[in-house]
Amino acid sequence: MKIKEMFSLARVPSILLLGLVYVTYVLIGGVVFWKLEGDLGQKNIGNLLLSKNRLFEMYTCLNQEGLEDVAKVVQDASKAGLSLKKNSTSDGFWKFTSSAVFAATVVTTIGYGNMSPSTTTGQIFCVFFALFGIPLNLVVLNRVGKYMLAIERKISDFLEGKTGRRRCTRFFVHLVSYLSGALLFFVMPMVVFQLQEGWTFSQAIYYCFITLSTIGFGDFVADSNPDKTYPDWYSVLMASWIFLGLAWLALLINHSIDILERLNTHFKQTCGGQKQECKPAGAHVSNPDTQVEEEDEIKKPPVTQ
Repeated sequence: MKIKEMFSLARVPSILLLGLVYVTYVLIGGVVFWKLEGDLGQKNIGNLLLSKNRLFEMYTCLNQEGLEDVAKVVQDASKAGLSLKKNSTSDGFWKFTSSAVFAATVVTTIGYGNMSPSTTTGQIFCVFFALFGIPLNLVVLNRVGKYMLAIERKISDFLEGKTGRRRCTRFFVHLVSYLSGALLFFVMPMVVFQLQEGWTFSQAIYYCFITLSTIGFGDFVADSNPDKTYPDWYSVLMASWIFLGLAWLALLINHSIDILERLNTHFKQTCGGQKQECKPAGAHVSNPDTQVEEEDEIKKPPVTQ
């Protein structure tokens, strides 16, 4: 394939338009976050400075160096999963159940950041564990997603054979699968997190999406509060929810990408149709996309029964 064909006039405008939409979307998001969180961040900084001055006024024996030492102890305790509110000891983050959840967040690339290996051996093992675990996770999630899609198609074909309406049946099956997934992976976990973690509904739904989309900010992390005692089944439920929820959300994102690609194709065909109307009747317009599709149709062997 020649360079001129790769960067043909039919492809470059669509790539530029898609890139422009992407950059504009990111910049709009940046402006919205700046306006929503910027003023609050300044207020929080002011409140923290006031609290710092109040500490110095209440505890006259405490100076800046002593405050930094206390802050370091609090930070180290937070990283270790220990609570300074009580004198009792705990296993911290690195018990078996939380370690298993951490391993799941590594291979799924969620990476909350609330806990991480501190030993040299643990860091080296984490590198190789992720190196082989991430591709394995992608393969397994891809298989599970295809299995979910196959079940969805079988149900759609069954209902289509009963009703005879293809578009309505597929729309109905897609809608039911989306609503069922939202109920199973968002609404029900939201209730569980509200009961176990004490979060609000908005915080719980925020945590569900940030986790299943593998963004993983780490500002909200379930099963990590050292002041709470969690049941043993909670970590198992967390790991199962993360794995199955990732497969379902990946399927949903693939459907969304398919819709966007169809809209892009429709837009290109509409613009291409308008350009062809402006061409003379005898002119032949060759589109690389349609040309490749036509060649693929010609190369396909006939289906024999």
